[in-house]
Amino acid sequence: MEASNDVALDIVVTNVVSVFRTRCHLNLRTIALEGTNVIYKPEVGKVLMKLRKPKITASIWSSGKIICTGATSEDEAKLGARRLARCLQKIGFKVRFSDFKVVNVLAVCSLPFQIRLVEFTRNNRPIASYEPEIHPAVSYKIKNLRATVQIFSTGNITITGPNVQSVASAVEQIYPLLFQCQKTHTHIHVV
Repeated sequence: MEASNDVALDIVVTNVVSVFRTRCHLNLRTIALEGTNVIYKPEVGKVLMKLRKPKITASIWSSGKIICTGATSEDEAKLGARRLARCLQKIGFKVRFSDFKVVNVLAVCSLPFQIRLVEFTRNNRPIASYEPEIHPAVSYKIKNLRATVQIFSTGNITITGPNVQSVASAVEQIYPLLFQCQKTHTHIHVV
């Protein structure tokens, strides 16, 4: 079986983390009292606000910095951030949506084969590290893409990177290396 370029892998984005600024001070107590779907956390100095569509959770600080998690695409992250800014404007803050950026993307992918982790790690040192006593996956860091791939023996991989493009490129880059270390199915005879 050859590692061909026409293998269609389903990369599922499970979380997009983004940040933006409101360019105004936010009174957390006011947001807690007048906002909807809000959890006030005064001990850590923030408010959590949830949106249903798109399904995101925002951590809001009084400085005007807001971190949004839970989106499943970069477009959804931006839409959610804009909707959140609108919610804050409706409460009465002079919010100006600025400095939006996606800071992290988490994706998962299932390969159609299992992987020999020890062999993969040996072939790809020092980029790959495997410590089975600590974690069941091999950690493979791709510096130029700023992406990290967690590889499990089952063929499941988890990819984190700064954006969706780097996550997709990481899978493209690592697939041939994983293909070389796939487990061949051997029959075990029990005596």
